[in-house]
Amino acid sequence: MAAPAASSLYTTTFLLAILITLLIAASLRLLAILPNGPFKPKPFRRRPIATRVLIVLGSGGHTHEMFYLLRDLDTRKYTHRTYVVSSGDAFSAGRAVEFERELEARELEREKNATAQDPSSTNTASRKLEEEAKPACTGPSHYNLVTLPRARRVHQTLLTSPITSLYTLLCSFPPLLSSPPLLPGQPPQNPYEAAAADLPDLIITNGPATGVIVVLASLILRFFDIRGAQSRGKCRTIYAESFARVTRLSLSGKILVWCVDRFLVQWEELEGAGRGRAEFWGVLV
Repeated sequence: MAAPAASSLYTTTFLLAILITLLIAASLRLLAILPNGPFKPKPFRRRPIATRVLIVLGSGGHTHEMFYLLRDLDTRKYTHRTYVVSSGDAFSAGRAVEFERELEARELEREKNATAQDPSSTNTASRKLEEEAKPACTGPSHYNLVTLPRARRVHQTLLTSPITSLYTLLCSFPPLLSSPPLLPGQPPQNPYEAAAADLPDLIITNGPATGVIVVLASLILRFFDIRGAQSRGKCRTIYAESFARVTRLSLSGKILVWCVDRFLVQWEELEGAGRGRAEFWGVLV
C-alpha cells in the first residue's frame, strides 16, 4: 500500500493546526466575556443620559413576576423599554401596554404633586431643575413590543425543537440590534432616540425559554463585539429566578447561571448556587 503524499500530510497538519488555534482562541474569548465567579462591583462610571432596557416576558406567572419586579422602574434612567413576547402570548403584550400606561399616569401624578408644592422652596426648585434636565420618558415613543416565534410549542417533538429554537435565535438579533425608529428613514434626533436605536444596555429575564435564547443571542453579539457590544459594555444581562424556586434552580436558571452578569434568587436556600454566582436580595416580587 502506497504511503500518502507528503503534500496531503502537510495539508492535514495545517488544517488541524488552524482548527486547534481557532478552538483555543474561541475558548479564551469566552473566558473573557463570560462572568467568572461571584459578582464584583465595578468602578463607578458616569451614567449615560439615555439607556435602553430589553425585557423578556414569559406567560402567566413569569409575566406577573416580571412586572412586579419592575414596579418602581425609573423612566429617567431607563429611557426606552423593549418588551419581548412569544408568538400567541397576547396576555403579556397587553400587560406590557398596561404597564406603560401605569408608568405614564404615575409620572403625571408626580408632576401634579410637584406643581402643587411651594415653588419658593429650595428643594422644590432643585427638584424641578433635575426633572427638566432628565425628563420622564413615558408614552408610545419610549417603548416598543417585539414578538418572537416560540422556541418550542406545546406538544412539539424533541426532534424538531432544535430547528424552531434556531429560528427563534435568528429572529432575536434584529430586536437586539435596534428598536424601530420613531421617524423611519431619519437618523436619531436626540440622545433618547439614539439609545433606542442602539444595542440594549441591559437585558432582564426571569425564566421563560425565550429568555434563554435572547441571552444566547446577546452573547454571540458580545463574542464578536458586533456594534461594540462587548467593548462598549452593552447587552449586560440580569436573571431573576422565579419566586416558586425555593431549593432548586429552574432549567433556565441552571443554564443561565453561567452566562448572565447578575443572577438573582429570592430564597436564601439558593444563595451561592452556581459556584457562588446566585445573589440573594430578599423577596423581589
